[in-house]
Amino acid sequence: MIDIKLLEHLETYLTVSRKEKFNNVLSQRTKHVTVATEDVYQLHNTSAVIRTCDVFGIQEVQIIEERNTKRIDREIAMGAQKWVDVNRFHSVKDCIADMKQKGYQIVATTPHTNDCVLQDFDITKKSCFFFGREVEGLSQEVLEVADCFLKIPMVGFTESLNISVSAAIILQRITSKLRQSNINWQLTQEEVIEKRLDWVKKSIKSYDDIVKRFYENN
Repeated sequence: MIDIKLLEHLETYLTVSRKEKFNNVLSQRTKHVTVATEDVYQLHNTSAVIRTCDVFGIQEVQIIEERNTKRIDREIAMGAQKWVDVNRFHSVKDCIADMKQKGYQIVATTPHTNDCVLQDFDITKKSCFFFGREVEGLSQEVLEVADCFLKIPMVGFTESLNISVSAAIILQRITSKLRQSNINWQLTQEEVIEKRLDWVKKSIKSYDDIVKRFYENN
């Protein structure tokens, strides 16, 4: 249980503009949709996806590192990893199980099926969009358990897009539709409070000392 009085005290150490920025960003955050990247080899692609999630208000990203384990490229992510929750998995199986347990449908993004094109995607269901490796695409394991397949319509000779570009196109379209809908896509009040505390903690250098003094004086 988060101590609201402590949180409010901690927020007094933020500038007014910083606190307003946190509140404004949190009002646009969502867990209705999330993203999973499967063993992406190029470091900048994973980092760019995280940055894209932050830009379009996606609060959580799932990183599957079954074969490729790499640190997040701070320069390309531009600090987005500080504000987006990055969940790491050592296997595709574990990630899929976790997503299903949380009520997400598994959406395989691939240009090689005709199940659903982007503009027709049903946004009412909680969805986790899986993106595959640069050359190989999604694993057979994901394709076999996917609840649906999603493709971006293309009319040129090129058959696929870079993973970070695909993620940006899909997330921009989906989040725009969500915000125009009457779906309850925003974070719960409890989730907002949790993020307020998390972001304050990441913003105040003397966090531990402030908390200690607060409880000593109260």
